[in-house]
Amino acid sequence: MQCPFCHPESIVLSNEFAFAIFDKYPVNKGHLLIIPKRHVSDFFETTLEERAAINELLEEGKSLLDEKFHPDGYNIGINCGEMSGQTIFHVHVHLIPRYKGDIENPRGGVRGVIPEKRLY
Repeated sequence: MQCPFCHPESIVLSNEFAFAIFDKYPVNKGHLLIIPKRHVSDFFETTLEERAAINELLEEGKSLLDEKFHPDGYNIGINCGEMSGQTIFHVHVHLIPRYKGDIENPRGGVRGVIPEKRLY
């Protein structure tokens, strides 16, 4: 199977080492993926330059989404490995805009990866 991130369509933002696209299966309106240009499967295998490029695009992406969609908050997430839920083995960082009322009680945020641990 060919990696869908190695030949991206509709790049929204880009720099020397990374790019951003809108997620094809968004959790919320404006859901962005920040992806290193080099095919690397795990965040922990990225270089310092790639991590800096990813962080730069996270900031640019937030500005873009703030202007275009006016979210009330954000979740940032990375799945590393099959047991974390990673299904495309080219590292990608999710920048997920959150909106008031998109979930009844957002308390716990990313802790929701294990639903019974989200509320504490």
